Amino acid sequence: MKKVFEKIRQYNVWDTGSIHTGFERTAYIEKLSGYVGSKLVKILIGQRRVGKSYLLRQIINYLLVEKNVNPKNIFYVNKEYTAFDKVKNARDLEDLFQIYEMELNVSGKIYLFLDEIQDVEQWENFVNSYAQDFTADYEFFITGSNSKLLSGELASLLSGRYVQFEIFSFGFEEFTNYKQLPVNKETYLKYLQTGGLPELLRLQDDEIRQHYVESLKNTIILKDIVLRHQIKDVSLLEDIFKFLTVNVGNPVSVASIVAYFKSQQKKTNYETVSSYLHYLKNALIFHEVERYRLRGKKVLGGIRKYYLNDLAFKNYLFGYYPSDIGYNLENLVYLELKRKGYKIHIGQLDAQEIDFVAIKKDKTIYLQVAYLLSSEKTIEREFGNLLKIKDNHEKMVISLDDIQFSGYEGIKHFRPWELEGQI
Repeated sequence: MKKVFEKIRQYNVWDTGSIHTGFERTAYIEKLSGYVGSKLVKILIGQRRVGKSYLLRQIINYLLVEKNVNPKNIFYVNKEYTAFDKVKNARDLEDLFQIYEMELNVSGKIYLFLDEIQDVEQWENFVNSYAQDFTADYEFFITGSNSKLLSGELASLLSGRYVQFEIFSFGFEEFTNYKQLPVNKETYLKYLQTGGLPELLRLQDDEIRQHYVESLKNTIILKDIVLRHQIKDVSLLEDIFKFLTVNVGNPVSVASIVAYFKSQQKKTNYETVSSYLHYLKNALIFHEVERYRLRGKKVLGGIRKYYLNDLAFKNYLFGYYPSDIGYNLENLVYLELKRKGYKIHIGQLDAQEIDFVAIKKDKTIYLQVAYLLSSEKTIEREFGNLLKIKDNHEKMVISLDDIQFSGYEGIKHFRPWELEGQI
């Protein structure tokens, strides 16, 4: 581990006292900084390449600049860098950390940043040991690319002693700020066609972008699913990924997916498809949304919808088509609600469907999403479905129309580029 320690100096701030932070993600930093100084383990989960590592660097910078923390009191490990390849398990991590404490003769509180920690076996033992150490002061910031990062043993060990944040790729406001573009329909349509993967926005050539997205998809499939779960039928997993991607926003069930593949002479069964869907969801590349019966307030099983964590997977791997705009828009509205911290369901009211029922604490919003309100029939359907909900919660329709409609019997109409501050 002594050789590893020498290699990792370049990734730490011990010698430089500074770190490259990239585009500052203000909203996340404001949330996270409120927890700096507490003993709670801060856990950032999110799909690979959505910017978790840069967020850790921005927190490190916050500690250096705003809190005047000594650079030597910051310990950073990123399992995606080859310099850390030999850190395979909790024992290796322990050895490396002890060398760090000894070599730098560290005193006072130590801030530990562990990036993509799921690739270190039994990392939970290391975190739990130091997080509970009452003889010294340690503060942890952890990232991972799996929604089940805190399942099982660590969730029990750290019960009540951690806080979790879900990190997404750039929202529309971040997209406009990063690209220095005006907030209007034209810019939103660009966002609709590219998605918000931070690294992707730096690439100018569509062919290079396609290669980047393909490579990212392969990494997620291989490292986060195939290797971790010992997947035997990789071809089926790829086919399910494609099926969900080209059908974002369409209601599906495990049974309907099995039936589809059987119609394509692809051999599978309910248990396998169910497991593969579960793995894709845990890798945070898809989000699963269940139906919610508004009469009786009950979550319904069976049919559900899947949304991509970023539309780049659809647009660059399977094409961007004008006929998909409505589904893509629905996907982006879903992601914006998730960024704002809402729990989301598909609303079921008798035979009518409400696109989203978004709930956060005591606030509930019913939303309908439409490409364009181009006819009286469309207006009647989108607004009419909401009017059938007999309660006083906020109701809104979101569409890409050039003009904004005035209130329709108390129901608000917004264009998606106007949503900031409205939800």
